[in-house]
Amino acid sequence: MKPGDITARLFFLSLLMLAVVAAGLRAEESAPARPNVLLIMADDLGFSDLGCYGGEIRTPNIDGLAGGGLRFTSFYTAATCSPPRAMLLSGVDHHRAGLGGMVGLMGDDLEGQIGYEGYLNAHVFHLPALLREAGYHTSIAGKWHLGQAADQSPTTRGFNRSFVLLPGAASHFEDAAPV
Repeated sequence: MKPGDITARLFFLSLLMLAVVAAGLRAEESAPARPNVLLIMADDLGFSDLGCYGGEIRTPNIDGLAGGGLRFTSFYTAATCSPPRAMLLSGVDHHRAGLGGMVGLMGDDLEGQIGYEGYLNAHVFHLPALLREAGYHTSIAGKWHLGQAADQSPTTRGFNRSFVLLPGAASHFEDAAPV
């Protein structure tokens, strides 16, 4: 695969995300009903693990959701959890979104470098913010791991409601051992 192919595919994904939002805006003007949007991201899960993608694991509820909706069939990922999360929420390469590597695993030589800010930066569009602007209620639950400062939180990136663990490898319970 040539480098230009990846750029073209990322550009197409960005256009697709904008088209989905634009379709939602048109639907709001012409009809009160709009499609629901449910985005599921799971760490440490392979493409072929889920039944809806031909995997051997029985996942009837996920299969049912996938059967009645839209599934990604060409998504590029990275070796650790926060860079692909940044790509999914922004539609661009993880370096452009500020997570060229996972915080805690990047070398000191990358600290402060463009593309390695260590949080989902404000230089890219955020899918939740676009959906919220289109009149959707946006919520997130699970692990955030895209910035821990107040100005890097899920609510500043477009979510109306948030029940997340800000760092990775954390716990909602007091008795959990610190990481």
